[in-house]
Amino acid sequence: RVAVVGAGVSGLTATKCCLDEGLEPTCFEQSQDIGGLWRYTEHIEAGRPSLYASVISNTSKEMSAFSDFPYPEDFPVFLPNARFLDYLRRYAEFFGLREHIKFGTTVVSIRKRPDFATTGQWDVVTEADGKQISHVFDAVMVCIGNHSEPSLPLHCFPGIKKFQGQYFHSRQYKHPDIFQGKRVLVVGMGNSGVDIAVEASRVAAKVIISTGRGSWVLSRVFDHGYPWDMVFNTRFQSLIRNSLPGPLSRILINYTVNQRFNHENYGLQPEKSCLVREPVLNDDLPSYILTGRITIKPGVKEFKDNSVVFHNCPEEEPIDIIVFCTGYKVSFPFLEEALIKVENKQASLYKYVFPTHLQRPTLAVIGLIRTLGAMMPVTELQARWVTRVFKGLCQLPPQSVMEKEVNEEKKHRVRRFGLSFDEVLKTECVVYMDKIASFIGAKPNVLGLLCRDPQLALTIFFGPCTPYQYRLEGPGCWDGARQAILTQWDRTLKPTRTRVPTSSYS
Repeated sequence: RVAVVGAGVSGLTATKCCLDEGLEPTCFEQSQDIGGLWRYTEHIEAGRPSLYASVISNTSKEMSAFSDFPYPEDFPVFLPNARFLDYLRRYAEFFGLREHIKFGTTVVSIRKRPDFATTGQWDVVTEADGKQISHVFDAVMVCIGNHSEPSLPLHCFPGIKKFQGQYFHSRQYKHPDIFQGKRVLVVGMGNSGVDIAVEASRVAAKVIISTGRGSWVLSRVFDHGYPWDMVFNTRFQSLIRNSLPGPLSRILINYTVNQRFNHENYGLQPEKSCLVREPVLNDDLPSYILTGRITIKPGVKEFKDNSVVFHNCPEEEPIDIIVFCTGYKVSFPFLEEALIKVENKQASLYKYVFPTHLQRPTLAVIGLIRTLGAMMPVTELQARWVTRVFKGLCQLPPQSVMEKEVNEEKKHRVRRFGLSFDEVLKTECVVYMDKIASFIGAKPNVLGLLCRDPQLALTIFFGPCTPYQYRLEGPGCWDGARQAILTQWDRTLKPTRTRVPTSSYS
């Protein structure tokens, strides 16, 4: 019996993977519906992620699919949140997941049972309609994500207490109407920050983005008009990026991201280009900077009654509203701190999934990772691996080996990505997925396929690393995987080729 906490993207695939392996999942969802981050509501619910109305996925539908459930071909390439939620509902219905979900149920605590060393079992206390119930589970999968508890370090912003205007965290943002005619400051330059600044600039009197470290900005529309991730996340490209020496790899990344426009000319060049930054995906920002709708400024030095002073900028900028896009905290309020210790917003987890110090590997965290690509196939592979470990079909290394690897990974990530929250959970997408897939025997054998099925092998190596590749072989292999791979571009182009020009005009 497996307890699954949360019915968002990670919780749904975790429940499905349990069923695939013959386990008995019970998924606890504190709200009244599935979808997690992707279910938009006008009001903000405590303990739940909160979207703004206009959110569109940053990863394309083919790269964001679960590996045995392609999107309908008529769905747009990048998905508005309502279409994304529609897909998740279809997935839940197709695989019969709803009957395993207990809605309106909050997980209050998860504790090791007294005989945990021999049984690996957990006492799970839940609350519904004001009543608490205690359960016993053989294993637990935590799938709550990391977009529920906002990080708002006001102590880092001198003078904020005397600021007389309005300020709030991006989690509270829903619609741009509140910015009508106002002078707006957006602090932080992640995807949410840039999206909100772009929306605000259409109605506000003035919009400033303050960023201490800058960012690479990519468009969803990449080389030759194809989706960015279908061009960037290929096995061929990944091999090049990870085979080159560090300096050469960074030169390649600098060259690639500056092809569309020179970031230095737009005030966007990252402070430390020796670190790999997650790009911001936005199609409008460069043109909005060119047309004066948005101004980029350095980090905030201090706030005054009705204005802000930036580092290295002597003049004050009058402002009315501040939006803090300062990220989120990592927390597991229902777990004892000793189970998963969080330091510097990092959790010590083997392959971002398993605590290293438990006598029995019956607790796993799904989705606490950031990759330069889609989350769905990553969380699905994690869940497939975890359920095999729970069944005893896959073994984890000894504790000392796992702890050593976790510590080395931390050092590597700090060297490569820096120490901010968005970077510490980050890893190379294709490399990570291949590693997890290799644990369960689902990593595609490109060389072997080259002899048996050269068309498929070449598509897998040079084409986008779509999730279907991990259903070609091993446990859970899917008969439709080959066809899904060979038709991935058809489904990508179908919703855009809505007009076919005649060959000639008279």
